[in-house]
Amino acid sequence: MRRNWMKDLKWLESTPTSPYTLQTKLSEVLYNSYSCRARVETVNQETGEYRIVLQGTIDCCGEDTNTFSK
Repeated sequence: MRRNWMKDLKWLESTPTSPYTLQTKLSEVLYNSYSCRARVETVNQETGEYRIVLQGTIDCCGEDTNTFSK
């Protein structure tokens, strides 16, 4: 399956978005990664605000449409 992963990853920064749409896009990125991890950076118990950092490597070997240099 050929995908433009940089476009998908840049889309994740667009706000606001619905939780369902974000879940769908994140699931697609995670499913197509061969390594990933999550780290909870902060949780504000008073406001419910949280920050989660995802880090991984997308399985893009052999897909000539993917360029991560720019």
